[in-house]
Amino acid sequence: MSTSGMPPAGARRHEPDTDTIVGGILGGDRHMLSRAITLIESQKPEHQRKAHEVLDRCLKQKTSSIRIGITGSPGAGKSSFIEALGEVIIRSGLSLAVLAIDPSSRQSRGSILGDKARMEMLSGRKEAFIRPSASSGHLGGISPKTHETIVLCEAAGYDVIIIETVGVGQSEVEVDTMVDFILLLMLPGSGDELQGIKRGIMEIADAIAITKSDGAQEGIASISKTEFEAALRMLPAKYPFWHRQVFLTSSVTGKGIAEVWENISDFFKELRKKGMFEEKRKEQLKSLLYSVLEEMLKREFFTHPEVMRLKEDVENQVLSADLSPFSGADTLMKAFTRPR
Repeated sequence: MSTSGMPPAGARRHEPDTDTIVGGILGGDRHMLSRAITLIESQKPEHQRKAHEVLDRCLKQKTSSIRIGITGSPGAGKSSFIEALGEVIIRSGLSLAVLAIDPSSRQSRGSILGDKARMEMLSGRKEAFIRPSASSGHLGGISPKTHETIVLCEAAGYDVIIIETVGVGQSEVEVDTMVDFILLLMLPGSGDELQGIKRGIMEIADAIAITKSDGAQEGIASISKTEFEAALRMLPAKYPFWHRQVFLTSSVTGKGIAEVWENISDFFKELRKKGMFEEKRKEQLKSLLYSVLEEMLKREFFTHPEVMRLKEDVENQVLSADLSPFSGADTLMKAFTRPR
């Protein structure tokens, strides 16, 4: 062991067994939770098998955590808003996990922004766990393993789980399959974007918060609030019991942040009162089942010996226009389904 406390270069890192990982997660060990998330994000087959064992056991822990998706266009101040909202949540006596999805570099697949660095105050709180994850080119505003990470955070006992999406547009509706409440963040003066977003994100939003509504922006923010309220009235209700509201907020002054949290809390009270909370959990599990199945099928397809043998040739024929993409796909599919 080196004097710095780090293992020597090239030393093999000890991998804890499933019992140790699960025991650590259930015991609230943040380090073990981080190790488990890294495990489920790994593409190695042996890691995937172990991750599934961990997830199976964690899913047996019945929880009633609050899952919140926070989305909005880049520049809307999602990280600053989450930090301000997180302080309100923690002051109310609850623990918080934030899964911050960063856009990925197409070259390295690595995270570009590093949200943890942007939530310095919140990351210093013992009641908060912040995990930045790269989207790895995954559509839907989330990372490929966001839903599985939610399961681990719930097993670790976090009361509130916030998913901060990338903020890339209408493809972000995928986050709606794994959370209970969607909060859409918009900038003052963004009413002209309504036509482009109202049929996508606005239909799944349970509330809208206009950020940076302080100082010189106050007047413009008030106009935007009126515009968004009118737009929401034109959309079909997401839930018959829920009236969607628009809030003016500022992460700097704290304006409107407590009101947003009160609105989210009221939503969950109604959800439970109507007996819909468990139904949502069942829908989310069903969605997870098929997304995992889709991933398994994709992996099986691309590692199939016949597909691997033919893939390059089929690809070249498609690129030289000797074969259409449809016929090429059909050729590979037949190779995949042909009895061995």
